[in-house]
Amino acid sequence: MLSEQLPFTEVLNKALAGPVNSLLNAVGVHPADSHAPISNAFAMQLLVVLIMLALFVLVRTRLSVEKPGGLQHMFEGLHSFIDGQGKEIIGHHHEPYTPFVVALFSFVLMANLIGMVPGFESPTAHPFVPLGLAICAFLYYNAKGIQKQGPIKYAAHFAGPMPALAPLMIPIEIVSHLARVMSLTIRLFANIFAGDMVTLVFFSLVPLGVPVIFLGLHIGVSFLQAYIFALLTTVYLAGAVAEEH
Repeated sequence: MLSEQLPFTEVLNKALAGPVNSLLNAVGVHPADSHAPISNAFAMQLLVVLIMLALFVLVRTRLSVEKPGGLQHMFEGLHSFIDGQGKEIIGHHHEPYTPFVVALFSFVLMANLIGMVPGFESPTAHPFVPLGLAICAFLYYNAKGIQKQGPIKYAAHFAGPMPALAPLMIPIEIVSHLARVMSLTIRLFANIFAGDMVTLVFFSLVPLGVPVIFLGLHIGVSFLQAYIFALLTTVYLAGAVAEEH
């Protein structure tokens, strides 16, 4: 089911199959179907990015202090919420990290919800998309930790407070940090994939009535999983840039 080309994917493949094949071959990747090298997951991610860009441009061109519109209110509310959460978890030096967390939350939420539109599917229901997002969060919070603490001081916190226990603590800390990537990936993928499947099954069996309940639940799960992803990223950031390191 997921391997069938969605209409938007088909349009992209018809327009861009040649250049994409050339690019993939140049880096040693050979797609299974040269007529359709663009997958549904990539096409849906591209669509999410285009929608987000359109929304951001729309908000930017209509910014108003006197008469802010509904869309401006929505984004200001989202920014205030993420910023407040960052201040509570990270502390007074949280401001530089707010844009990344807002962008991450917005992308995950929109990627979760787009699968509810007929003809589209959630890219986060493909395991490698949540994995890519988790790797981005992992690289970001470690890079910010190194930037804030310096490479030696940041690496030293993996050894723990007691030098005698360092040989034990270092491998535990490394495994713990790598497990965060798996945790973020599996939680997001499993919830969105299950939500998509349950909603699809009930729409197939009972087209009216009952599926609306599961559709509502899926919307709730989409918001909850986007929030958890952003919240855990903030918690990991707080640990990486903590001033007591």
